[in-house]
Amino acid sequence: MKIYNSLTREKEDFAPVGEGKLYFYVCGLTPYDHAHLGHARTYISMDLIKRYLLHKGYKVFHIQNITDVEDKIFARAKKIGTSPLELAEKFQDEAMEEFGKLNILSADAYPRVSAHIPQIISMIEKIIENGYAYETGTGVYFSVSSFKGYGKLSGQKLDEIKKGARVEPDETKKDPADFALWKKGEDVLTFDSPWGKGRPGWHIECSAMAMEYTKGRALDIHGGGMDLSFPHHENEIAQAEAARGEQFAKYWMHTGFLTVNGEKMGKSLGNFIVINEVLERCPPYALRLFFLHSHYRSPVDYNAEAVCSAQVAAERLFNFMDKAGELPKEGGAENHELRAKLIAEKESFYFAMDDDFDTPSALAHMFAYMNACFSELRGESPDYPAIADAREEFSKMLWIFGLKKEEKKLGSKEGKEIDSLIAQREEARAKKDFARADEIRGKLSELGVALEDTDGGPRWRLK
Repeated sequence: MKIYNSLTREKEDFAPVGEGKLYFYVCGLTPYDHAHLGHARTYISMDLIKRYLLHKGYKVFHIQNITDVEDKIFARAKKIGTSPLELAEKFQDEAMEEFGKLNILSADAYPRVSAHIPQIISMIEKIIENGYAYETGTGVYFSVSSFKGYGKLSGQKLDEIKKGARVEPDETKKDPADFALWKKGEDVLTFDSPWGKGRPGWHIECSAMAMEYTKGRALDIHGGGMDLSFPHHENEIAQAEAARGEQFAKYWMHTGFLTVNGEKMGKSLGNFIVINEVLERCPPYALRLFFLHSHYRSPVDYNAEAVCSAQVAAERLFNFMDKAGELPKEGGAENHELRAKLIAEKESFYFAMDDDFDTPSALAHMFAYMNACFSELRGESPDYPAIADAREEFSKMLWIFGLKKEEKKLGSKEGKEIDSLIAQREEARAKKDFARADEIRGKLSELGVALEDTDGGPRWRLK
């Protein structure tokens, strides 16, 4: 399996840091508002990667931080009159519910900044002790020029950074490019420290919390959006490696940028779309498949029509699972050509996934795999055992992609209505009133019921 490593800018053969657990860290939310489409894109992509690693047999330990100590949370909490931690918990809980609908597997640990202040302070002390940070009247700052590898992830040149590109202004700093590890002063939420009351800078949290869960061992994979590459991920590397003297993460994986109808998403442009807004219009699997139609490193342009197309495509996949599940597992004529085709498409699917999670190619092979089975079923004596085996393999592919059909549940009233309509249709057919029978079938379809007439009587399922 090959993975594109943002750190080396090359595809590399994947080799975990050590045996046992594979540590997978993904930058989590700063929950001051509703989760949006950019979040969905990143976490669906990272979930796909995690699922494939699990499928390959790796014991993945997934860590995803919660930034509940941050300026945006403070400002929002003040505005609406609540505490920062209550606000963060509210929006984090809401996001977790939405991620659950999108069939995103839960992380093994969700460390919160507010619960890891001692670990953060300990790492800052180590950085100071090793000569990479200094204290001023406003806080503790990391000395960028003292860390020789600074810029290796993002490709930023130190001279360019010092000119003021995306740096934190502060007259007490020795260098404009230096960034805060600890910010002194009273605020709506502050903590005691060796440098007085204050709170952590943004970047230090991920370095400290990641190392807490790996017990000091390097991360195998660190993932997140491309927009975090600089300065956040660059600063994470500098802090962790300045404190430990060893590599922080072996592989860095970044998802591409998201636009909406060709423009960068933003509230000022009126195209800021939250996840719930999309899920009110389409099923979760549609949004998920829409994103997975693009390679995780590629930019994605969101538009509602493309999501509708993804919904239709996903329902074709589910339809195959339903149809194949109703077939006998034995009988028919053995078709060597079909079996060779299925083996080839299956191998091509996994070859694509092994090539830096090439989901567009893998999906193409999934559809070819499915279409080969449908073509076989149009023959006079289909190879039922081959199709039964294909369905089992197909279910594994669907799991890797996290595509799950929504289980529609009926109340007793709806169930009784469907049973009554089916009985009325059977009565109409017995009287050869086929116009009435077709009318009832139409009503059932409007209720989301797929009806099939068999030798044993009518069978129905929810579409």
